[in-house]
Amino acid sequence: MVKKKGWNYEETVAGVEEILAAIEGGDLELTEVFSQFAVAVDRLNQCENFLTAQREQVELLLENLGKIGE
Repeated sequence: MVKKKGWNYEETVAGVEEILAAIEGGDLELTEVFSQFAVAVDRLNQCENFLTAQREQVELLLENLGKIGE
């Protein structure tokens, strides 16, 4: 997955929340529900990948910090 330049975690989460509100609101046709659900899943995968990458970066930084103190 390649994130677009300017990708923003908070904006992506807000977009997912908007999609879920629209689905829960019951105003979408069934085909649109499935389409929007697919978009939400894709955005959630982007968020998960971002968080995983950030966690790995923090773990690496902490590992290097531990080596400095040795």
